[in-house]
Amino acid sequence: MRDGSSMRRAIYPGTFDPITNGHVDIITRASTMFDEIIVAVADNPKKNPMFTIEERIEMAKKPIQSLANVKVIGFSSLLVDLSDELEANTVIRGIRAVSDFEYEFQMGYANSSLKKELETIFLMPSLEYAFISSSIVRSLLPFNGKIEHLVPHCILSDIQKNLTKKGL
Repeated sequence: MRDGSSMRRAIYPGTFDPITNGHVDIITRASTMFDEIIVAVADNPKKNPMFTIEERIEMAKKPIQSLANVKVIGFSSLLVDLSDELEANTVIRGIRAVSDFEYEFQMGYANSSLKKELETIFLMPSLEYAFISSSIVRSLLPFNGKIEHLVPHCILSDIQKNLTKKGL
């Protein structure tokens, strides 16, 4: 690992509502490319998340706890401000399809317009996870749909506990 001044640190931002196997795949692979990955869980009430910021942070920590160079934080600021605070000029974004790319492409350019040094790197999930999204998971939950193949096993009980707490 490099010293702090030349450390290759990247941010992987998202809502992670909840974290999926696709997210974990991206995080695991990115952890081999950078000295440090910061999984930044967004606190954005406009997205109307199913789980609280605290629940999402705790669920995100569990499947990646064996990755020594990855940490999870919550944030409620602009991503460019977070990148300044963390001294990280690389953003990792996962893309599954052309529609993801179009949105992420625009966001990358918007962030770059606010901070020229901020680079966005796109990673495709492994093929087996290419169809998974948090939205799909959330759409299955009210119907007791099978999600065991979509999310890390270590958070299944957390999802159920949090849903029960909410009366769902």
